[in-house]
Amino acid sequence: MRLDDARALLDRDSGLALPAAVESPVEYLQRVIDGLCELSLKDPLTGLSNRRHFRSVLDRTTDMVARSGEPALLLMVDIDHFKKVNDTHGHQAGDMVLQVVAQALAKCVRPMDTVARYGGEEFAVVLPNCHAFFGITVAERIRQTIENMQIAINPALSLQVTVSIGGAYAPEWVRSTAALWTERADVQLYRAKHEGRNRVVLDTQQEIFVSAEEKNMLFGHLALGEPAWIESGDGTASAAGQRVN
Repeated sequence: MRLDDARALLDRDSGLALPAAVESPVEYLQRVIDGLCELSLKDPLTGLSNRRHFRSVLDRTTDMVARSGEPALLLMVDIDHFKKVNDTHGHQAGDMVLQVVAQALAKCVRPMDTVARYGGEEFAVVLPNCHAFFGITVAERIRQTIENMQIAINPALSLQVTVSIGGAYAPEWVRSTAALWTERADVQLYRAKHEGRNRVVLDTQQEIFVSAEEKNMLFGHLALGEPAWIESGDGTASAAGQRVN
């Protein structure tokens, strides 16, 4: 990519204020590189994190949960009957619905949380340091906020949409994987859809109770770069060094 093309891309899609090249060429090039990196992690339609960034955040969060036992929640959010919006009102209307829903999601969570467009009409929300009583509150706040919105498509048309939400907590003190965590949240999203849509279904938080001595053993293994516990495909945990069947 030519430098002029990169600058035009940043000016159009990110509004990044670049310094004049003649004043500070090094700073100018660094800002261009930083801007392109930031742009590569965003969904172009909604401005949310894209799937690539989401997976990176999910990997970091599973590692944090394994090291600290801190609870973390993953929500999968899907717009109900979105195909009907596109088929009835056109894809431009569908894009506007996606943008408004994305803005609502971002406003319903904390700055430390990550909201991403997972694909199509599906979004993902990663909430670190999120206990069970807080998780259901946030999920219901998202659902109710979107249900109560009037989305103005044009002066003569406003739409209302609902979302189904499925969520799963990362098992505490367990070195799980992003794929397993996402799969568990997707199962709950399927349940929400199957049970009538416009509802929240969260998986129960999987807790592993350990003593202070066991925690030291856990941290000792992790300090060596080895997970003390590994989550298997069926959601169970096994000690490191033992074969997971």
